[in-house]
Amino acid sequence: MTTYETMPYRLETERLILRPWDESDAEELRDLVGERDNGRTLTVESVRDDIAEMLTATKTTGIALLAIQRRSEGDFIGYCGLIIGRSSLEEPEIAYELFRRVHNSGYATEAARAVLAAAAATGRKRLWSTIGTWNTPSLRVIEKLGFERDRVVTEEKAGEIAWFVRSLP
Repeated sequence: MTTYETMPYRLETERLILRPWDESDAEELRDLVGERDNGRTLTVESVRDDIAEMLTATKTTGIALLAIQRRSEGDFIGYCGLIIGRSSLEEPEIAYELFRRVHNSGYATEAARAVLAAAAATGRKRLWSTIGTWNTPSLRVIEKLGFERDRVVTEEKAGEIAWFVRSLP
């Protein structure tokens, strides 16, 4: 089995800071998930538990899903990072989600480029992304990042999912 370097847990771009989760992010993460899931309401406590699980997973896997905040405003706007998801630790998935209020600002692409560089620095050779075929904004981002469509599958709960793959330098 190949061993990989640990991914940096803090990344900075021109406009963004990607950082580890903090318990204080729970309320905003709950709101972000609620925006995606048509108002489904999670409790702040359950989201705090999710954050604790993510932090534990980061310690064991060496990869991370990071909170995104804008440098100038200092506000939490979403997340981006590497996850095992439908893939593997050797070839993880890149994942990102931002509040609708900041869509079309280039933030997802900017954050994901930083995560791509961080993934390459771990020694990984390939990344995946799985996106619902209905999710046009995410599909645009993944194309800008140089991912290529590999296949489309239908999942019982999620519907049509497109798999994208990208080799790393």
